[in-house]
Amino acid sequence: MPEEAIETCIGSISKRTLSQYNTAYKEWWLFCHELKINIYTASVNEVLKFLQSMVSKKNWKYGTFNSCRSALSLILQFDVGKDLNIRRFLRGVARARPSRPKYASIWDPKMVLNYLEKKYPNEDLSIKDLGMKLIALLALITGQRIQTLSKIRVDQIIVTTDGIQIAIPDRVKTSGIGTYQPCLNIPFFTLKPKLCAASTILTYLEKTSGQRNETSQYLFISDRKPYKNLSKDTLARWVKIVLKNAGVNTDIFTSHSTRHASTSKAWRMGVSVDTIRKTAGWSESSSVFAQFYNRPLQDKYSFARAVMAVSS
Repeated sequence: MPEEAIETCIGSISKRTLSQYNTAYKEWWLFCHELKINIYTASVNEVLKFLQSMVSKKNWKYGTFNSCRSALSLILQFDVGKDLNIRRFLRGVARARPSRPKYASIWDPKMVLNYLEKKYPNEDLSIKDLGMKLIALLALITGQRIQTLSKIRVDQIIVTTDGIQIAIPDRVKTSGIGTYQPCLNIPFFTLKPKLCAASTILTYLEKTSGQRNETSQYLFISDRKPYKNLSKDTLARWVKIVLKNAGVNTDIFTSHSTRHASTSKAWRMGVSVDTIRKTAGWSESSSVFAQFYNRPLQDKYSFARAVMAVSS
């Protein structure tokens, strides 16, 4: 590959994927260095020996081995994923160390909504408290990743009589050739003003209008000078604080669990899988929701109650 084209080619891979690949490359380099193997011209047998050594040394799940396969395909002179022996090896890893859903059950969104309902009126809240309420509400009612919500631009917020529409033009995890960028549709909840995310957005914009400048083009900004745009990590930390204050066990559940909780609740309330996929940002053919996100409520007594016909 010409040296001048390398940077553009690397740009086709997300930062998170590169970070995963770097872990594989480090182990691959150490393995090849020890056995005096050329890291770019290794054979199928040498790749299999490497993968087996990782089975012995590491507690990697199947997903990590699959990521390792992709990383090696990028630098070796053959398609690692298409070799029949390597494919059989990875099937063996999948049986021995399958990828499992992160959560076996999930918390009820009502816990968090009851807590947020007490954070009212919005005008009396500090900028930080209002921002924490807003990001938690948006995470629940959109089912989107915190990364996507951190990319909400003020100039993309369109207010209508029924609600607010927000296009996300920035690159996010699901961005790619032939895929649609996320578009958030947030209705006005006139019957529940305390939990209306649309009106909370308007109040937050009004409260932060005096702090905004040419560099604070995103919705969420810090409450202290120099009023910078908030990162997804800060917003994720805010969501986790809200969950903890609402009674969710944050030793088990992370901020990303809002995605599990909201999509599972929507399914239980009769929303179609197609609508859930579209709203939360999964493709039409994606089975991710069914496999990893559609979780029952966390109720360890549900079976016994059902048998005894006793309601909770």
